[in-house]
Amino acid sequence: MKLLAAPSSLDTRLVTVILLVMGLSTPGQAEITSLDSGNIDDVLNNAGVALVNFYADWCRFSQMLHPIFEEASNIVREQFPDTKQVVFARVDCDQHADIAQRYRITKYPTLKLFRNGMMMKREYRGQRSVTAIADFIRQQQVDPVKELHSMEEVNTLDRSKRNIIGYFETKDSDNYHTYEKVANILRDDCSFSAAFGAVSASERFSGDNVIYKPVGESVSDMVYLGSLTNFDLTYAWAQDKCVPLVREITFENGEELTEEGLPFLILFHLKEDTGSLEKFQQEVTRQLISEKGSINFLHADCDKFRHPLLHIQKTPADCPVIAIDSFRHMYVYPNFNDISIPGKLRQFVLDLHSGKLHREFHHGPDPTDSTPGQAVDGEVASSPPESSFQKLAPSETRYTILTRDRDEL
Repeated sequence: MKLLAAPSSLDTRLVTVILLVMGLSTPGQAEITSLDSGNIDDVLNNAGVALVNFYADWCRFSQMLHPIFEEASNIVREQFPDTKQVVFARVDCDQHADIAQRYRITKYPTLKLFRNGMMMKREYRGQRSVTAIADFIRQQQVDPVKELHSMEEVNTLDRSKRNIIGYFETKDSDNYHTYEKVANILRDDCSFSAAFGAVSASERFSGDNVIYKPVGESVSDMVYLGSLTNFDLTYAWAQDKCVPLVREITFENGEELTEEGLPFLILFHLKEDTGSLEKFQQEVTRQLISEKGSINFLHADCDKFRHPLLHIQKTPADCPVIAIDSFRHMYVYPNFNDISIPGKLRQFVLDLHSGKLHREFHHGPDPTDSTPGQAVDGEVASSPPESSFQKLAPSETRYTILTRDRDEL
């Protein structure tokens, strides 16, 4: 009695195809590391680059991303087999709400990039496809430091960008490894170059040396005076030079800036009005440098961002205008021309932190205060908080207001 007939080669191929389609057989095993509070720091700190998928199982878009993310991981692993060079990881945000809160995850799925354990401010916002994600990781592996082969090349650097140049005796040194690590993290904010050996000898009269060349041909160079083996000091110095104190908010970075979690102090100005911007930058530097970690200093094009201006009952004709967006309300600085009064702009920010602006919004101005901040726009932010650059109808995504403004230009 024949109990089972041997399958033909055609049947075997058919079964294999069915298994592949069903996902029961794959050409390679996806290496996705599941992160939790017990392993997250160890995994991320030991990864040159880590792309982390923050997801929720109930989210349809998270479910759609899973197979794409896994296939991208397989493709990247073939090119970069070192498991510490590139890591693909995931966090179930329902199971690990503490991790989601730690990294301010407010939507699913969110793809965050980490370098040596440090989360990059710019999350992955590209196309959710295997090719796009794999290409993104390949781009992250490109050396951010351009090697200089002669000192003449220093004179041809693009001075419209912020440039940091390192002069080292050798690549195989702790000094250069620190510099390279800093360059990897700040690659989107500065251009990094380096010269070695005989090429750099004239600049190493007192040892390895790093300088910053600000934007502009006539601006003096700045020398790093700290220890090059101390990553924290080197990174803090470079970040201070690469990330301007007053940044421009654009269609592309509006949501990214909001996700930093700090309120905004914004100058709305016409694009051609560079004088107001310079004055604002000067007073922020003079009065508010100590508040750098508690509020974001921004400037915005009045014409491009008409909708946020409407939230404070202003139009481009009223610019320049200064306002604070606390993500709950917006408060208008009474008179732009008063920013040169010593301590005036600083007090405006301090009144935000003390809650005075919020109290006056609800209970009226303090009768003893002759120049209170004017509060407008009474919307209370939903959770998570949103800036007034992103206040929308319920059916719209948070980013729509920026693209809608752009389409109307």
